[in-house]
Parts: sequence; structure tokens; C-alpha cells
Amino acid sequence: MEFRFELALCAALESADRVVARQLGSGVTAPGGRIVDVCVLESGPGFDRRATITPERIPAPAIEAAVGPGEAVPVADAFDLPPDRAAAVVERAVEVGYLERERRDGRPVVRATARYPDDWVGSLTAIENKPDLGTPGDLAAQLRYDVALGLFDEVVLATASYVTRAHLNRVPDAVGVWRFDPETGEREVVREPTPLSPDAPGVEIRAEGSLRTDVALVYPDAKARKRRRIAERAYGKGWRPSPPTCANAASTADGRPFCERFDRVVDPGRECGAGCDAHDPADPPELDRDRLRDERTAWVADPDGAGPRRQSGLSRFR
Repeated sequence: MEFRFELALCAALESADRVVARQLGSGVTAPGGRIVDVCVLESGPGFDRRATITPERIPAPAIEAAVGPGEAVPVADAFDLPPDRAAAVVERAVEVGYLERERRDGRPVVRATARYPDDWVGSLTAIENKPDLGTPGDLAAQLRYDVALGLFDEVVLATASYVTRAHLNRVPDAVGVWRFDPETGEREVVREPTPLSPDAPGVEIRAEGSLRTDVALVYPDAKARKRRRIAERAYGKGWRPSPPTCANAASTADGRPFCERFDRVVDPGRECGAGCDAHDPADPPELDRDRLRDERTAWVADPDGAGPRRQSGLSRFR
């Protein structure tokens, strides 16, 4: 249920003003410590300049390297990394179109194909999905983590449940609450989120116990680097999963994997394959995910065809 809810929400949030992605790591000192269900990226002033570089994620070490679009720099001078790791980063950055590589006097040198715009991200919103508030699991701890760290500009809880005062009391005050119907796509804003402070130091909760909480102080520069990595990941990844390799598989108009045998959206990674009694091996249905994403969001599939895009504020989800 949560997977179908998540995909329906992603589809409903898509627009020409933003990029939507799902299942992104947001831990800073413990990178695998927190996975955000949905991330919404609003474009900033430099978004179109970023979009013209590449539709792919640019490797973070390439962005952080001492290299720009001017004079070519030796790889050994540009990257503070072991040689093998630097070579792999350069290879990927060249592949996606961010770096150009050549050899001078037998040494590899690189230059950026464009100046990376620091202002391309307007804001980032993290959305935690919990369709059924009757089974909250670790919801309160996850939301406390997000608010204390302050990595995102806003944090929202999305649910299909009727939201009571008791539910709101168990959710940190800064967290916004939406009631979302995955069947109709209708969304009610129960409570607006309070803006957080990504530019200020944050506290990352690493472990909570009855008598002790293990935390780490995260400084603004570390948060800025992580935000850029999340934004790049969101831009390159999107949210649509690959359709199942089954004769019963189809896709909805907005690109969600659909099973004609069970007449519903399915999770290909968990519900499809040899473990399904109705599985009939076949090529997956045609799904042009790039076309859908290009048409429905701010992401640009073909940078050569990128044009000016309308800017809007992220809090205008309604």
C-alpha cells in the first residue's frame, strides 16, 4: 500500500516548476542513517544553466574539484582523491558531459564544460509517507531526525488517514501534514510546514535510547554539500521504477507500473517475478520515462532543446 501511495503522490506533485524523486539518502555524518521517501526540488535562478549541462547526475567530487571551464587542470591537482578514485570520477563526469579530458605532456588534464551554478536549487522539501497513521512505526523518530538536522527547507508528512488532534500532537510542530487520496490525487493541507534553517548548524540524531541519545553537530558547509548531492541525485534519478518483465504488465498514463491481471499498480521489486503465481515472463511494456519526465517536470531530457522555464515558489503545491 505504501509503495502505491508513494508513486501516486509523486505523480500528483509533478509540474513544470519542480523535480520529484524518491528514496534518497539524507544522512550527513552517517550517510545510510536516513532515507527520505520523496524529495521535491524547486528550481532556483540558475536552474536552466544546470539543465543545459546534462540530464544525468554530476558526480559530487567532480563538482567539488578545483576545476572550472577555463584553463585545463591536471587531474592530480584538481582532485584530492586516490588516483584510482579520481580516474573513476573523471570517467563518469566525462561520460555525463560535465568534464572534458585530454593529455598534455603525457598527463591527463580536465576542464569543466560549463560553470556549475551554485544557485540552481531554490529549495528542497522532504516528504515522509505514512498512509495509515494507525501503524506509525518509527514515524515520530524519523520526523524528529529531519527537523533537528534541518537539511531540508521544509518537511511534510503525507497520509491517507483522517488526521486527528492526537495525531498532530505526536508530530513535531515544524512538520507540515497533508491528507492525500491516491485514487483521486486530491490533497488537503491539514497543517502548513514551518520553514527550517538549512544555513544554520543542525543536529543529526544517530541513535536514540531510553537513557541516551547519540547525536552529531552538523555545520552549514557540510549541510550545503549534502543538499547539493541530494539535488543532483534527485535531478538524475526521478521516481519512476522500471516496469515488470511480465506479459501482464502495463503502465499508467503517468508512468506507474500496472498489472492487468490484478488491475492495480504494483511494486515490481517485491510483487512481481517468479514469486507471483500470475507471472508470465515477457519483455517489459514500452515506457518512455524520459519523455514523461521531460513533459511533466522541470527536468530537461535534451539539454540542446532546453528553453526558459517558469519559476514558482515551492509552498504553492496546491
